[in-house]
Amino acid sequence: MQQNTLWYGADYNPEQWLDRPDILEQDIELMRKAHVNLVSLGIFSWTCLEPREGEFHMDWLAEAIDRLYAAGVCVDLATPSAARPAWLAQKYPQVRRVNADRVRQLYGERENHCYTSPVYREKVRRIDQELARRFGRHPAVVLWHISNEFNGECHCELCQQAFRDWLRARYGSLEAINRAWNTRFWSHEYTDFSQIESPAPHGERAMCGLLLDWKRFVSHQTVDFMKWERDSVREIVPEAKVCVNLMDRFDGFDHFEMAREIDVASWDSYPFWHRPGDTIEKTAISCAMMHDLMYSLKDRPFLMMENTPSFVNWHGVCKSKKPGVNLMTGLQAVAHGADGVLYFQWRQSRGACEKFHGAVVGHDGREDHRVFREAAQLGDVLRRIGRVAGARKKKQAAIVFDYDNLWALDRSMGPRNDGHGLWEEVERHYAALARLGVGADFLPPDGDPHGYALVIVPMLYLMREDLAGRLRAFVQGGGTLVVTMWSGVVDEHDLCYLGDAPHGLTDVLGVRRTEIVPMYDGETLRCVAAGGFPIAEAKAEALCEIAAPEGATPLMVYDEDYMKGAPAVARHAFGAGQAYYLAARFDEGFYLPFYRGLCKGRLAPAWPEPLPEGVLAVRRGAYVFLQNLSDAPVQLSQAALTPLETAIFEDDGSGAYKRLL
Repeated sequence: MQQNTLWYGADYNPEQWLDRPDILEQDIELMRKAHVNLVSLGIFSWTCLEPREGEFHMDWLAEAIDRLYAAGVCVDLATPSAARPAWLAQKYPQVRRVNADRVRQLYGERENHCYTSPVYREKVRRIDQELARRFGRHPAVVLWHISNEFNGECHCELCQQAFRDWLRARYGSLEAINRAWNTRFWSHEYTDFSQIESPAPHGERAMCGLLLDWKRFVSHQTVDFMKWERDSVREIVPEAKVCVNLMDRFDGFDHFEMAREIDVASWDSYPFWHRPGDTIEKTAISCAMMHDLMYSLKDRPFLMMENTPSFVNWHGVCKSKKPGVNLMTGLQAVAHGADGVLYFQWRQSRGACEKFHGAVVGHDGREDHRVFREAAQLGDVLRRIGRVAGARKKKQAAIVFDYDNLWALDRSMGPRNDGHGLWEEVERHYAALARLGVGADFLPPDGDPHGYALVIVPMLYLMREDLAGRLRAFVQGGGTLVVTMWSGVVDEHDLCYLGDAPHGLTDVLGVRRTEIVPMYDGETLRCVAAGGFPIAEAKAEALCEIAAPEGATPLMVYDEDYMKGAPAVARHAFGAGQAYYLAARFDEGFYLPFYRGLCKGRLAPAWPEPLPEGVLAVRRGAYVFLQNLSDAPVQLSQAALTPLETAIFEDDGSGAYKRLL
């Protein structure tokens, strides 16, 4: 990727307009006016590239790439494996996925191929290498877009055998598998590997260890298929840089595992803007959280590979972004570490299911409408602030996030099957830090907490022994740790730890869990301050724990029902650090004052003065982004901001801020 250049562009599908050569000419002129410098090409082009097996037609793509590059537009070239041609599915039916009910899918849709199929892998390898030979060293091609939005799973016999092979490599023996899955429950012990099958609606759904390992296998197989494609390209172009477009809160594979195998993290951002009851700030914070997760995957800048300049076509109500929101969202992505902002899509399709998905250029092909003008405005701003590209973020706070934990919670079968709300729990902690102007990274379970001042462990039901040890050392060395309810419950096999809980951290936290109390939606428990805690009252909800203090100081206690007097919030000194225990999920008003007190003196906010409600500040390297997400103008000591306005400042290190935007 280039320094001093922020990428800007969209998915572009010239293959949909091969009968209209004037469209390509018009699009290039409109791209120039919108300051576009990067487009993704070829994502769903397999039929046009190989209309019949072994017959390759690539001149149309070469013409598009050449003309785009001559106009100053670079290319993120995609491999087309996400949508296979009809001829391939017809001739080789094994490439079509088998559902969990063991029924093979018909031809259609997309992202529904079998990752294990050797036939599909070989066909993908061939088309990928044809593309690499033709375009791999074209100066326009700066990045390779491997497939599209990897997702889903296959239950065919090839995948069943691959699952058994994966288990054999992971555990070594059936005896080890039986122990890990606790198969003596319900007399489920396996005596031969051939007896093991993937979860099915008419088969096994009760063995939590099996369900968890199946998710791990699907993640492994997805990443392995991506590596097959990546390596197919690199066999021809060893220096090729690759990306994969990830999705918002998608749990189909471990994103940290995928990120280890790619060069650039990228994601597709489609939040629900202007939903009744949600402020722009609330939606923006939810989106910012995912930006920071994407940055954390590789601890360096990422791409917002897709978002919409207006609306999507698949929400229940496809609400368009209001004036100013597109500029704000693009700059928010850059603030949180994006080195590029791209859309799906450049030009609206004429037919099929995405014909009403938003685009920079609509069916009328005109530039004299709000969406195009706002897109061109953002392109101009990104061109002017290109110096931000490559800037890194300072480590401040970290939130531990483990996809194994998410999968295990989804299938834990208690104590709250109406939704455990892990993402909601994470967002409440993240939102408080965001409103304080404190940066938050996401730490994988094998990550190192040292270098952070504050580490938050929200609902880490599945606690690995090695992570518990690193957290202990972190606090002992002077760090501040926050651990919430329902953490340290099971091991990596989803087997309950025996003994005191939270496992591995009871002495660090100075408390011992004695009971878990799930709550109905809308049910709450009143909590009150103890010993001068600055939050006088809060409401506990969702999941509440009863804990016995063993050295910790209660800061807030339950004030009703049989839990009355038990600690709801507690603090404990351990070594040179401090550990905080939150026994419940609290109402949203709890978290901001809690973290304000916790961060004071420990973490420097991005902006040197308190932020008014609705104003967010984010620091990226020497640059500070101030965004007013309220519906009223605000006045700060160094900036006056109108609604939805973004100001960018450069900090020279002396405490003076030079405004760039």
